[in-house]
Amino acid sequence: MIPSSDLRSIASEKLTDAEILLQSRRFDSAVYLCGYCIEIALKYRICKTLNWPGFPSTSKEFEKLKSIRTHDLDVLLSFTGLEPLIKSAHIKEWSTISTWNPEVRYQVAGSVDEFNALKMIKSVKIIMALL
Repeated sequence: MIPSSDLRSIASEKLTDAEILLQSRRFDSAVYLCGYCIEIALKYRICKTLNWPGFPSTSKEFEKLKSIRTHDLDVLLSFTGLEPLIKSAHIKEWSTISTWNPEVRYQVAGSVDEFNALKMIKSVKIIMALL
């Protein structure tokens, strides 16, 4: 089990790394890390909402929780208790974030421009503040 306090720290570290990559003009990698940043932050919020001390990390711990063993940000959001708020008051930011999936790691470098990388980081910051 990953302690929920560790999840929060890890998410913040990933965001910092994404900002450094943005400054280094590594836009594709910045967006890639943003996705994991928000995924981890969502898992933190699930723990908080369900009063769990941590998030499952082994196959055994996930046996009865297969629906949250995912990288699908919309699925994870649905378990946070914040989906109505985020999808109404922050739909613009969520729409930007929800385009992410782990398969972006296979995109050719240069697939993401500076504008879209910055847009992703700004959106992640707004949503993370709610989580």
